Order: sequence, then C-alpha cells, then structure tokens
Amino acid sequence: MNLKDLAKTLGISETTVSRALNGYPEVSERTRKRVLEAAALAGYRPNPMARSLASGRTNVVGIIHPLLPNDLGDPMFMQIVDGMTQALEARQMDLIIAPVSSDNELRSYQHMVQARRVDGLIVGRTRLYDERVAYLAKQGLPFVAHGRTRVNEPHAWFDYDNEAGMHTAVEHLLAHNHQRIGLISAPLDMNFARQRFDSFKLRMQSAGLAIDPDYLIDGANDRRSGYLGMQKLLACAAKPTAVIVDNHMSGVGAVRALLDANITIGKDMSIIVWGRMEDSLAGYNVTTIEQPNPDKAGAKMVEMLLALQNGTPPSELQELWQPILIAGETVASNQQ
Repeated sequence: MNLKDLAKTLGISETTVSRALNGYPEVSERTRKRVLEAAALAGYRPNPMARSLASGRTNVVGIIHPLLPNDLGDPMFMQIVDGMTQALEARQMDLIIAPVSSDNELRSYQHMVQARRVDGLIVGRTRLYDERVAYLAKQGLPFVAHGRTRVNEPHAWFDYDNEAGMHTAVEHLLAHNHQRIGLISAPLDMNFARQRFDSFKLRMQSAGLAIDPDYLIDGANDRRSGYLGMQKLLACAAKPTAVIVDNHMSGVGAVRALLDANITIGKDMSIIVWGRMEDSLAGYNVTTIEQPNPDKAGAKMVEMLLALQNGTPPSELQELWQPILIAGETVASNQQ
C-alpha cells in the first residue's frame, strides 16, 4: 500500500497523512493516532530516503553525551531517554546518543552541525555559561537545552525549578528543628548544582542561620564522591544533624556511608536526597525532592524540538516544571 492508497482508505488528504506520519505538530493527536494505526495495520512503511529528500530532514534527533561511569546505571537518565524514544518512535523518527570525551565535546557539536547529521539536538548537563548552547544558538540547528544556563541568546530549554526544590528541602528540615544542616553538591559549574547551592544559602541566611563552610561539600556526582562527602561531614567536630544531597547518584553513596558508620538514619542524622533512589541500594525509604514524570519530561523535550523545526520561536519554548517533596523515614525532629 502506498501513501495515496492509505489516504484514500482513511478518507483524508495525502498531505494530512504525510504530515501525520512525519510528526508535524499541526496534525491533531487523534488524527495522528488514526493514521499510524491504519499504516501499521496495512503494513505501510514510508521510504526513509525518499522522505528525507522530500523534506530535507534526517528524521533523527541527537544527544552528544560525555558519558560518566554511572550514566547507564542512572534510572532517571534512562527514563528520560525512554520518554524521548517513545515520542520519536510515534512519529517514525529515531534517537541517537553519541558518546564523546569531555575535551572534544564542542568539536563534536561543530561536526554534527556542519554535516547536518540530525534534525535537532538535546543538550544535557547545562553549565553556568555553556559554550555549546552559545554555539548552537547562532547556528540555526534546532536544539533544546535540558537545564537552564546564563547564556543570553534566545534558546529553548526545559528544566525543573531547582531553587524552589531546594527551598522546600531546607524548609522541611527547619520545620523539624534542624539548624546544623550540611549540603553535598554536584560540581558547581553545573547550572542545576549552582542554583540549588545558592538557594540553600539564601534560605539558611533568611532563617538567621550561619553556614559552616565545613558543611558544604561540592564536586559529588556519583556514589563514590557521595560516600566520601558524607565521610567528611561525619568527621566534623560538631557534625550536622541533617544533610541534603543534591543528586540521587551521590545520595546512594551518602546513605551507604551513614550505614557503614553505624549512624541510625532519621534519628542520629536526617537526610534528604534530590531525586528518587533505588530503595534496594539504600536500604531506606529516603525522603526525596522528586522530579516527577521523567519519561514525560523526555517526551516534552521532543515536542519542543519539533515545534522549533516548524517555526515556533525559541523564546516561546521555555518550560519549568515543579519538583515535589516525598516524605520518607529519613527525616525526624532534631532533639540535640
């Protein structure tokens, strides 16, 4: 069955069928679903080379990703990717992830843009001033930044509200009578870490609480560094009564350090971790600041990217979702 026959069977125009198959946003979701179901039932498969030549598109979205050792074991990262993949597959498109070393990351972006190997890019782990975002904003290739940055050029981005989430975490501990609060952060050149760090300091200061520099540990973005960071806090002469860990991969290491030190979590020390942890790894129902629906977040970034391709200004594609606190058993009232 060809495109003409498929359109005739459905009783709609060939243009509408083509747009539905190619993921154009002006086609309603109901019509798109109907067309895709009919195409699958009839065994219709568009010719990818002809489609690319006709549209000038590759029907591929890319992620250039300097993989860290724990990335493939990071459930949140994999859920986001799964959401992207499902959204693209529904539109007969593909996702590629190109691993790259940190030193050659910008050069990889330049090669990808110059060769036009993809229709658009998702840029992850945004930095305070991100040269990748600054470069892409001037090149004309559609992209969505997963996270904000201080780059001024108009660009599309998706993020969770880091300031509000950290404010909620500190507020929760203050409500449980904690004043000596430590913070284990990812590297502070990462924009999310800096926003959470600044929000932590601001909320503590507004509560009239001095921040002990020894309670601030940064550079922790995996289990080992989270473990070592918690060990440093436990070595303080006056240990904090509560600790916030700003990323879930470090959170697993931080909890493990408490268990190895025979600290009764929720009694001897309270802890909040940003991002849901695997309970089987931690051994506790940990109080978390959760970024809900990571799969839907992935799908949303794909929708934004397709909207860019179809002419929506990037300044109209900036999405901020709210994190929520999920109370567990690792925060209790401070009695010290």
